[in-house]
Amino acid sequence: TSEDDINAEEYPTEIHDYLTTFEKSLSSVDEMLKTMMSVPRSELLYKLEPLEQAKLDLVSAYTLNSMFWVYLATQGINPKEHPVKQELERIRTYMNKVKEIADKKKASKLDKGAASRFVRNALWEPSPEDERTSKTPAKGKKRK
Repeated sequence: TSEDDINAEEYPTEIHDYLTTFEKSLSSVDEMLKTMMSVPRSELLYKLEPLEQAKLDLVSAYTLNSMFWVYLATQGINPKEHPVKQELERIRTYMNKVKEIADKKKASKLDKGAASRFVRNALWEPSPEDERTSKTPAKGKKRK
């Protein structure tokens, strides 16, 4: 198409595939944001448990700050020297804390009563009858 030919002349051809992929990614992000924004936040949070709410808030904040990082880069500003870098690190710290909490919640908990019953029943205890028979020597049959 003539429009692609004009655009191809405006920038080096070796980055055409990268720009096409970038454009597709932007469209995908735009669709996801539209879907997420179509539901009121309060309604979305109402359906989630507190830990899931925290995850949603952290992912939202991380996504917005990441998009701002990209915006800064497109404006010729080094995002590594901008406060957005510290904000992303702060959010990552909280994401790790939430992950630790979720992992602890998933970890199996020890039921001490059940464990002691299991061990007690697994160990062999001689009954009083077994003790009497084991102390007396075995008697052989007498031959006639």
